[in-house]
Amino acid sequence: MPMAPYHYLPLTPGFFSILVVIFIAVLVLVQLGIFRYAYLRLGITPGTALLLLAASLIGSYFNIPIAELPGQRVIVGAAVDYFGMQYQVPVLLDQPGTVLAVNIGGAAIPTAMSLYLLGHHGLWARGAIAVAIVAAVVHWLATPIPGLGIAVPVFVPAIITSVVALLLARERAAPLAYVAGSLGTLIGADLMNLGHLGDLGAPIASIGGAGTFDGIFLTGIAAVLLASFYRPRPASA
Repeated sequence: MPMAPYHYLPLTPGFFSILVVIFIAVLVLVQLGIFRYAYLRLGITPGTALLLLAASLIGSYFNIPIAELPGQRVIVGAAVDYFGMQYQVPVLLDQPGTVLAVNIGGAAIPTAMSLYLLGHHGLWARGAIAVAIVAAVVHWLATPIPGLGIAVPVFVPAIITSVVALLLARERAAPLAYVAGSLGTLIGADLMNLGHLGDLGAPIASIGGAGTFDGIFLTGIAAVLLASFYRPRPASA
């Protein structure tokens, strides 16, 4: 199947620009040295972290189709409003049913980074618990949106993962928050709702794309903030 029709921004340009502004703000703060400690706490260099965030933004435009689901088209070429955000619905001509795809910036990159952080910090057990909790909460709050797919309130992944990470691994809350927020959102919102996607009439149902990408991206920002504002107490003599 041709790839071009499957590449589009997960949000409308105006709302996507908000994420770009957030990225630029983080870029400036890193250059000033304010977030340098935070990224080292995450287990990556500031340059790698900025490359990761930039790759997530750029990669959010690209979707890799992996399957075609039967169904009836409901909405084509529209913007869908949900919880204060506007998500872009692509135009697919002569394409019945729903194309299931994987978003590069919202699924492939966060998953690879999460696996690295789990191994680097040895958080496999607590990571599994945190991911399960976040997935359960996100699944409970996830909403099927006709014409779009599955959507989650934008700030929910960042907030719930921050709380869970601080409770489970205060010393390593930042990497755990990134892992739980990314994998928990992908599992709870997208993977656990695969059976409903064919009934929503969406041209493309993108795992980690429209409906969940903004929440996953902000989870990465939340992880940096956790590492910046929480520093472990020095060990007593």
